[in-house]
Amino acid sequence: MTNRKVDYSDKRVLLIDSSGNVRSAIFHMLRRLGVHNIQAVSINDRVFSLIAEGGFDLILLGHNGSDAVSGIQILEEARYRGYIKPSAGWVFMTSDASQEMVLHAIDSRPDVLLTKPFSIDELKLRLDSLVCRKMVLRPVDMALEMGDLSRAIAACDDRVARQDPLFDHVQQVKGKLLIQARRFQEARVLSEARYWQSQDKEAGLHLAEALAGLGQLRDAVSVLEGLVEHYPLLIGAYDLLAIMHERLGELPAACEALVDATTRSPLGIPRQMELGRVSTQARNLDTAEAAYRKSIVLGRHSVYRSPDPYLKLANIQRLALQDADARQAVSLRDAFEQALNQAVLQFPRDDRCKIQVALMRRQLFEDLGDTVEAERMEREAETLNHRRETPLDLRREQLQVSADKVPLLEPETPLLAQAPPDTGKRDPAMSLKVNRLGVKHYRVGKTAQAIRYFGMAIEYDPANAAALLNLAQLFLESARDSEARREERLRMVDRYLHLTGTLSMKGDVQARQMLLKRLRSLPLEQLPEGSLGALLR
Repeated sequence: MTNRKVDYSDKRVLLIDSSGNVRSAIFHMLRRLGVHNIQAVSINDRVFSLIAEGGFDLILLGHNGSDAVSGIQILEEARYRGYIKPSAGWVFMTSDASQEMVLHAIDSRPDVLLTKPFSIDELKLRLDSLVCRKMVLRPVDMALEMGDLSRAIAACDDRVARQDPLFDHVQQVKGKLLIQARRFQEARVLSEARYWQSQDKEAGLHLAEALAGLGQLRDAVSVLEGLVEHYPLLIGAYDLLAIMHERLGELPAACEALVDATTRSPLGIPRQMELGRVSTQARNLDTAEAAYRKSIVLGRHSVYRSPDPYLKLANIQRLALQDADARQAVSLRDAFEQALNQAVLQFPRDDRCKIQVALMRRQLFEDLGDTVEAERMEREAETLNHRRETPLDLRREQLQVSADKVPLLEPETPLLAQAPPDTGKRDPAMSLKVNRLGVKHYRVGKTAQAIRYFGMAIEYDPANAAALLNLAQLFLESARDSEARREERLRMVDRYLHLTGTLSMKGDVQARQMLLKRLRSLPLEQLPEGSLGALLR
């Protein structure tokens, strides 16, 4: 791909594989390539702490399907938690080259997918290509890690000459960033020429997203139909096609696109849940039920495990009851209660789940004309809601659990505005709780765990200024206390302070931000020892 010379002597590599023999073999390959700084670990509780702390240039992750916690689960959770930083290169290594596994791995967007076993020559070829791409795009990646999307887009320009082998890749990255920035007209101009000239599938996806952002849904559908015809395994095209059809009010076509996608790539829980949702809207209850049951099975060891498929499954039984005869009604009512009881049993500490269960029962009693029981369930939901630190919008929750339109599709889905990973699980109350757990870990000296909890708090609520500032303080203290990876840690401080600058703050939070900005402006040797202040709860 490129004739750039690659020097691995300054690269920090994290190698993760459950097999000691595999780790040893790949470790020696990396040594022969000139990598001096290698941390090789099995899959254990420390893995996410290592990943979350950052600082690795390359992360090689092995997948073995027989493991209790597999590599694909690590990859999926790392993407979900936001631990896959733009500046780090991720290599996913699997001995399972089946279509299902490969397409499932692609959903989490590793930079390289390698099939085990592989030779040192193949490893070098793939790593050389990856490292060269990262070298060229480093200013772009650094801007993204700082949360500065406009700067990242500007940094794409003039990175390489048009004749450079990496030119197309840089243009592809710029197109994706323009979509994220909602600069749809620029994205269309950039991707349209590339797509019609080369039929490049990534350019085609960006073109379709740009057209959708401009409101040209039929044109987007036309592009996507061409993509799935030429690239039948391009699952992202089916996902986007389903969104376009749903926006056009064509629910059967949306269902068909998602059925095609899940048939080819059945292991992704978010896609199965989306199929269940759209099929429910279209009253294709058998397809919806199968999708929710599949989600439950897949979720047993997944970061996407939640009460949602149980609740949605109960709703399927409720809807089926509306057209059932007396004999069918008994079994459907039993299935309804079984699904709700399983939700509470599997997630006993989930307050929102208990509220949704009460609302679901309220809806069933309302359907049956039992106003007394419906009102009782409504009061129970309200009582549970009042106990929460951050009460829910019960009307919205009722719409969601009963599969009514919330609306049909809210403007800009994650596919059309790919912000940081968001699977619909944002929960400010949970964010506050997780942030407090981080503070507790910090107080007993468990900094790595504290960093992980603060990161989780931000994922539950990106506007949690306290968690952002806590992370900024921890990275500043770490940079002060150790020369190792100091530059990287200071970049993280700047990133989190920059993100707080986009929020409205007052009181203790604003005071903490001003203090940390002042401390950041000082030379590290002038910072006081120990804690730089009490963390925000």
